[in-house]
Amino acid sequence: MLLVLIFSSCTIDKTDYEGEIDTTVPEYFDFKEAVSAINGPYKVSVEALNGTFYKGYNEIHLKITDIHTGKDVNGGTAAFLPVATDGEGKVRSCPYQFDPQYREQKGYYSGYVVFTSESREEAWRVHIRFTAEGQEYKLELPVSVQEQTNKNLSMVQFKGNDEKQYVMALIAPQKPRVSENNLVAGVYQYNESYDPEEASPAYSEAKGYIVQLDPRMPEPSMGNHSSPNNKDLVQREDGFYQGVVNYTMTGNWTLNLILLNPEGKIIKGTVVPPDFTPGVEGIKSELHIDVLF
Repeated sequence: MLLVLIFSSCTIDKTDYEGEIDTTVPEYFDFKEAVSAINGPYKVSVEALNGTFYKGYNEIHLKITDIHTGKDVNGGTAAFLPVATDGEGKVRSCPYQFDPQYREQKGYYSGYVVFTSESREEAWRVHIRFTAEGQEYKLELPVSVQEQTNKNLSMVQFKGNDEKQYVMALIAPQKPRVSENNLVAGVYQYNESYDPEEASPAYSEAKGYIVQLDPRMPEPSMGNHSSPNNKDLVQREDGFYQGVVNYTMTGNWTLNLILLNPEGKIIKGTVVPPDFTPGVEGIKSELHIDVLF
């Protein structure tokens, strides 16, 4: 009963995060042109949510249009390669879909890219290759990668206990509810043999892993309490990982994570103490992502 009273009082005194949600957690549904160029008789356009590339996961639509007829080009192949150059001239890439799939009813190639830095840190360009009427076309476009202001779509880069480099990016939900939410993420492993001069992906999907999940409210006023009915993330057929996170109230949450490889060995992450600690900031896993809604 004492714990219930403490918890209730801290909830009443807590900041009104409902008002903060409407101004700090954007939610986009429309794809708009983010960058485009003309190559021969074709216009090449890359669309993204809100017409903006953000650090983290971005779904993309690659459209190729005949500028004379206005018709979408289909039946050929297309490739999309993001490349970053730092201040020292070093070149690298990031996780992305190596072979965008053509959606005939939509008229575009669909794919994704996980930008691992903002343009203020590195200069990003995308290399696009496609075939039309039996001829191959290539072009290179500079792109602007912005800060991701929605913490529910954050990402993290880390070296695992296996000495390999990983990227984990949140994909959904954009705007969670006070309820059980389907939590979707991408987990990618760096290809040690990657050569930026070769037509091969820098990262590949981490296959058969498990992402253990322990969500907590780490603020001292919330006592690092968790919630029931959460489910660890497992890989779906489309390569992404899905689980369930149960947010029992709005506010600051930390997704404490432990990444296990297919053999069940811990690649990264630590167990979070289960104690309810009002007035003390909660301990976070070695692998975690902070969210806010």
